[in-house]
Amino acid sequence: MAQTLRACKECSAITEEDKCAICGNPTSREWQGYVIILDHTKSEIARRMGISINGKFALRVR
Repeated sequence: MAQTLRACKECSAITEEDKCAICGNPTSREWQGYVIILDHTKSEIARRMGISINGKFALRVR
């Protein structure tokens, strides 16, 4: 059985865990959309979202 994806309430990183591996904050099952950042140094979206690492991030987290 596949585990439900969750998104961090603070940094929006997508994970399967109850706590974010990046910042340690709690995660939520209620999120919408996602973006995959391959090169955060050249990404306008990463800059606007305040993302400073590569990975998969939710666009909106509740």
